[in-house]
Amino acid sequence: MEDNVTLDADQLRARARLLELLDRHGRPMKRHRGIYLHGRPGRGKTMLMDDFFAGIASHRKRRFHFHNFFARLHTAAHESGSIDKAIDNLLGHAELVCFDEFHVHDIGDAMLIARMLDALFARRIVLVVTSNYPPEQLLPNPLFHDRFLPTIARILAHLDIVSVDGPLDYRTRAAHSGTGFASGCYRIDDARDVDTSEIVVSGAREIHASAVDGSAITFDFAALCGTATAASDYVELAHRFRLWTLRDVPPLREVPPDWAMRFVNLVDVLYDADLELTLEARTALADLVADVPAVPDLARTASRLSELRQPESAVLR
Repeated sequence: MEDNVTLDADQLRARARLLELLDRHGRPMKRHRGIYLHGRPGRGKTMLMDDFFAGIASHRKRRFHFHNFFARLHTAAHESGSIDKAIDNLLGHAELVCFDEFHVHDIGDAMLIARMLDALFARRIVLVVTSNYPPEQLLPNPLFHDRFLPTIARILAHLDIVSVDGPLDYRTRAAHSGTGFASGCYRIDDARDVDTSEIVVSGAREIHASAVDGSAITFDFAALCGTATAASDYVELAHRFRLWTLRDVPPLREVPPDWAMRFVNLVDVLYDADLELTLEARTALADLVADVPAVPDLARTASRLSELRQPESAVLR
């Protein structure tokens, strides 16, 4: 951990628990239990995990983000014809795996996650997870939650649950770094005269962009989030374009929930890839995310967008 970073009590406790996974040489110890870090957005879970991961003295380690992992899993499954082979290919000879932003909202993803966890636990791979949810709240949909209970039981059996859930969202207090995602900006711009003159291709899908210029790409919100795009598309495009602009973003309560969910996924992907985002919205950030029903993880999106440079009138309070 950098010396100039002051950790609160929960963060210090979590860091100490993570370090217990390593021997005195910084290598993962052969043990059965890993760590499941959970807490609300902006609590430093990813920072703690990434700092821990960087300090591991082993090349047999893997770090995945939720959306990136599933994009790679589906590609590998298509190439190999087998989910189990795809999981084997992604894990390789890992002795420690870190999984960031672990969440389960979809029953199809839940079944894949169950198989992935079974493979990890069978190999006695040390697992570190960050999540906004305690294990008992994964797949909260009452129609499907009972089907995920056996997987929750396996998580509790193999991982120590550590809360990092203090009241302060540190992203709202942080100075803008001027690099990566935080080098972008949040602007209020009510102009609606957008066009979609460019076409980019992700897999077999055509996606309409407002402009493409080298490594920079501009989308109209409705053209990207209002069409049948997926997180895997955003992952693929994030590998090709480093500078992103999303225009004409309305208050999310005014759009269908699936549009808002795609927006959440997009911000997740760009944040994890640390790509610069300029977001041109019709309203201030606080109003953008206010009163939006039935869209999970929106609090995380708001927390992340608060890192963007923004005029005083746009600040989330």
